[in-house]
Parts: sequence; structure tokens; C-alpha cells
Amino acid sequence: MITILNIQNRLLFSIALIVTLLSCKENNTSTSENKTISQTKTQPSTPKTKLSSEFKDYWYNGEAEITSYKLEQARYGEIREGIAVLIFVTEDFLPEEQVKADNYSENNIPVLKLNATKNFNTGIYPYSIMQSTFYPVANNQHALKISASVQEWCGQVYTQLNNRSDFEVMSHSYFQGEADETFHIEKTWTENELWLKLRIDPKSLPAGSLKIIPSVEYTRLKHEDIKAYEATANLNNSTYTLTYNNLNRTLRINFNPIFPYEVLSWEETFLSGYGDAASVLTTKATKLKTIKSDYWTKNNNSDLSLRETLKLK
Repeated sequence: MITILNIQNRLLFSIALIVTLLSCKENNTSTSENKTISQTKTQPSTPKTKLSSEFKDYWYNGEAEITSYKLEQARYGEIREGIAVLIFVTEDFLPEEQVKADNYSENNIPVLKLNATKNFNTGIYPYSIMQSTFYPVANNQHALKISASVQEWCGQVYTQLNNRSDFEVMSHSYFQGEADETFHIEKTWTENELWLKLRIDPKSLPAGSLKIIPSVEYTRLKHEDIKAYEATANLNNSTYTLTYNNLNRTLRINFNPIFPYEVLSWEETFLSGYGDAASVLTTKATKLKTIKSDYWTKNNNSDLSLRETLKLK
């Protein structure tokens, strides 16, 4: 009888142990599934763009593409003459620090970077504007980082957007009410990143009605809130148009429809100036010259001739 009881007790213990193990396994599976779901929310849902051999030959040859443009910039209700330059270059990007990587790592994110500069005068004093956008060549998520600075004799402003769990925005300005701000906004399209999507694959550009954050240059110069606005996007064979109804603003980018899809010109129509001096004007940039160069090594006086090649004064 004792033997039978022992056997029964052992059997009951074994059954209880199996149930416990199965329960633990189910809990672990559930936790794993939850992790997968959580990770999926932060991962891009669109597939990576397959980079062609011509893309790799053009963008991974150790050189940047530099293009100069004749600039007609609307500011304070008048058109100002100046120069714009677009510098496109590929580099490795650190996902956590969100800066350029000094060394290769499989954890780095390959990006196509655009440094866009403008220089023009308003009467006696000059304006200098620069925007930097870091966009994954995978072409399946939003820009990883956008920054912009504006300098003129009255002062300077600086804004930076970092793509993390949402868009983290930091802005500094000498204007009252814009001094030092840090805030978060929901991820959505940004105008800055579309210039890079165009260079990777124009057909991937969004079309139709969408919510989009205007260029940081525009929001800072016009003192508009940095947020998403309703817009309509249209792509034809060689022109991409963005129309912001509530901002009374239209941007047209004209490009070569054949790889590497160079930006030939652009136009930006908006209300310029204040009060009685305000009028709807169009900023225009028209291509002057394009070169490929490892410009970061061209820092001697003997390299000044390259500026002449680019028709830069």
C-alpha cells in the first residue's frame, strides 16, 4: 500500500511539474511575442530599397556631389540675389549618438546626407543658411536627423530634429518667444528628407494628400510652428510639387528623371514680408555647375580654383 501511495505521489508531482513547466513556457512565449510586437512598432514596415550597381558606383566612390545654383531669394518682400549649394554625400551614421561614424561597424546606418547652403544679402547685412539632413539609403524610414542654422547680423537661430521613439526637437533663437525650446512631435513626413528620397528613387516620393513638416529653413524664417501641416504632393516625370494650403506656400523641385536624378532647379512661392510690404513672391534656384570631389581634402589655397569651377564668387 505504501508503495502504491509513493507511486501515486510521484505521479502527481510529475504532473504538477509538467503543468508548471508548460505554464512557464507559455508565459515566456507570450513575453517573446510581446517583445516582437513592441519592436515591430518601432521598425520600418516598408522594405529596403535595393541599391543598383550604378547607385553604388556613383555614391560610393569616395567623393561628394557638389552643385552650385544661382539664387533669387524672397526676403522681406523683395527678391535678393545670392548663391545656393547642395552637397550630397554618403557616410556611416551612428544610430544612438546620431552623428557621423568615424569607424566602420555593422551597427552603423548607411545614409545619404544633404548639406544645403544659401548665402544672400538683405541690404547692408548678409544671411547665411545651412540645413543638414541624414537619410538612410535603405529608403524605408524617416530622416534620422535634421538640423538647420540661420545667421545674420541681428542674431542666429539653430534647430535640430532627432528621430528616436518620436521626433525630438530642440530649438534656440534670439527672438522673444522662441528662445530655448525642447519638445516632441509625432513621426511623419518631413520636407527635408524628400530631397534625398528623390535622389535615391523619385518613384518612392509620397503623392496625394499628406501631413508633412515643412523645411526647417522655412519654419524658422517665417516663425511658424514646427509641426505637420496638411499638404498635397504631386509627382510627374521631372517635377515634384508640394502645396501647403494653410501656409499659402508651394515648392516645386525640377530634376533629371534619369539616374542620378540631379536637382536642376527649384521654386518656392510664399507670402514674403510683413504688413503693407508683404507680397507673394517666388524664390528660385537655377543650376550653375556640378562636380564630384572629395572636398574635405581640398583645403589649401591652391584648391581655390575649384570654387571658380563651381562659379562661386
